[in-house]
Amino acid sequence: MTHRTRLPALAATAAAAVLWATAGPAAPPAAAHPFGPPSTATISADGPTVSIAWRAAEDDWVALGQALGALEDPATGNVSTTLTGEQKLQGSQDVRAYLLDQIYITQDGSRCEGELASMENLLAEGARLTYRCPRDVRKVDVTVGALSDLNEAYRTMLTAETPADPSSTLLTATDTTRRMNFSWYAGVLATPGLAVAAGTAAAIMAGAVAWVLIGRRRAGRARS
Repeated sequence: MTHRTRLPALAATAAAAVLWATAGPAAPPAAAHPFGPPSTATISADGPTVSIAWRAAEDDWVALGQALGALEDPATGNVSTTLTGEQKLQGSQDVRAYLLDQIYITQDGSRCEGELASMENLLAEGARLTYRCPRDVRKVDVTVGALSDLNEAYRTMLTAETPADPSSTLLTATDTTRRMNFSWYAGVLATPGLAVAAGTAAAIMAGAVAWVLIGRRRAGRARS
């Protein structure tokens, strides 16, 4: 199955209104995408384990569900109201396989073993995925390509919940992978203003060295 199916954003938004309406009064309103705010992914590392929570807007879930056949398209046929749109997504093996295929961790060129840990409370908490790497996680490549194969305008803001360098980064359709460093010093490297502070310290040290050299040169001239 190919997932590179472009879906008009307006059609997805209209479909979201119909599909999520079956979820009851707690269902949130639809929002425009893929040209709205990016989806988000939060990541944390603990020993050899990496956890990612990927969150998307409801109309993006609709676009994804329709592309994968998990949700009906009200523009082309009837929509079953036996289950809510969220329940249909949660029960779809194609959605689960897609998420594991598009969101993954690579350590030394090999994929870490991943599993979809939970899709409960999908709209609020997103899809939670867990990865088990062969060794403790330090430098790993993080890939989040979900949705960007549907439309290249989709983006994902990836943010680290444990110290990492970078602490946050934007992934796009042409740049779905970013190397992240979870080493013990990663939090220091990612500290805002560290580069400026280091540059200032280097300038002070250079000035001190120059001052000493000038002083020695003047002292030598005085003795001669």
